[in-house]
Amino acid sequence: MKLLLKSATIVDPTGKYYLKKRDVLIENGIISKIAASIPSSEKIKEVSLKNLHISQGWFDSSVSFGEPGFEERETIENGLKTAAYSGFTSVAVNANSFPVTDSKGHIKFLKSKAEGNAVNLYPIGALTVGSKGTDLAELYDMQNEGAVSFYDYKNPIANANLLKIALQYTQNFDGLVQSFPFEKSVARNGMVNEEVNSTRLGLKGIPALSEELQIIRDLYILEYTGGKLHIPTISTKKSVELIKDAKKKGLNVSCSVAVFNLILTDDVLEGFDTIYKLLPPLRTKDDTKALLKGLKDGTIDGVTSDHNPIDVEHKKTEFEHALFGSIGLEGCFGTVNALLGTEEAVKVLTGLKNTFGIASEKIEEGNKAELTLFNPDENWEFSEKDILSTSKNAALLGIKLKGKPYGIFSNNQLEINK
Repeated sequence: MKLLLKSATIVDPTGKYYLKKRDVLIENGIISKIAASIPSSEKIKEVSLKNLHISQGWFDSSVSFGEPGFEERETIENGLKTAAYSGFTSVAVNANSFPVTDSKGHIKFLKSKAEGNAVNLYPIGALTVGSKGTDLAELYDMQNEGAVSFYDYKNPIANANLLKIALQYTQNFDGLVQSFPFEKSVARNGMVNEEVNSTRLGLKGIPALSEELQIIRDLYILEYTGGKLHIPTISTKKSVELIKDAKKKGLNVSCSVAVFNLILTDDVLEGFDTIYKLLPPLRTKDDTKALLKGLKDGTIDGVTSDHNPIDVEHKKTEFEHALFGSIGLEGCFGTVNALLGTEEAVKVLTGLKNTFGIASEKIEEGNKAELTLFNPDENWEFSEKDILSTSKNAALLGIKLKGKPYGIFSNNQLEINK
């Protein structure tokens, strides 16, 4: 395929064309020429889009698709299409399925389902067998098969010794361990942030303490063992401070924040709408401010959509019985771009690539073309018509966003949402 991107503003701070408007010619998946003007021909597919900007392909470190086992929520095929149209060239897929992704056979299955797709699917293997928190899964075998990390999705590691052993063992093959920051004995059967709103609404609370205690424990263990630890989806001001201090100590720790926790607070719970039942829960304005500050100063390594489709039967029910989770891919960029600005948004949507061992390609001649195409200035409101996922549980509904992805070019394929 020969593809010509016309008048594209290049948002790549690692390359020499940073914020310059250029034509970009791609041949057989490789950037062959970048110039102020490149003539087209009948043999070249030309892409000319309003206010076109391009950057290195975005990466989402926490995505759930349901398949296998929960295809009614989302299939891999539709999930990858949603990711492409949302601007993501790579996604790390959680072991949030049935059966749980806890063996090399399961890793192989996920990779085979994504074969030939424009979006790169990187499987996350479960840390423990069945994500039950008892015995370590086949970590080494799964990594050899293509797993980029090990994580019992939203299931905290209650056994401190198990985390210690996992961090020691994975050092033998440079594995990345994830630990969900949630102390269950403190959180108990809480549903929302424990604060004024939970008390006023009569909803059982999840205290910030449950997150922070787990992080303190995990960081102490990491300091003792060494290894690589990723703490997914932090949500409190104190969590940011704890991880900042740990990084100053030189600990090999990274973390992410879910897009919902950057823009929403527990004030939205007023109507008892289950689309806002999330884990971690929506916190306070002070927490969202601290999370944004943590992104800007580099304490938080990246933003995830934490995309988790839930079928209508498990979402449109009483608040107490509804499952945690929201889809997030479709509105992720528009939210982050509105809050942080374009250059910073691109930075936090690519910031976890290195952590997960995913290659970054500068936008320069001779390099592989793995690009996100977007318009950073389009103002829009997220509505049901913007939902591309099979499930419709979208916490970002009604939010005013700025910036919209056109799609991606990756694996020598152009995926544009028309």
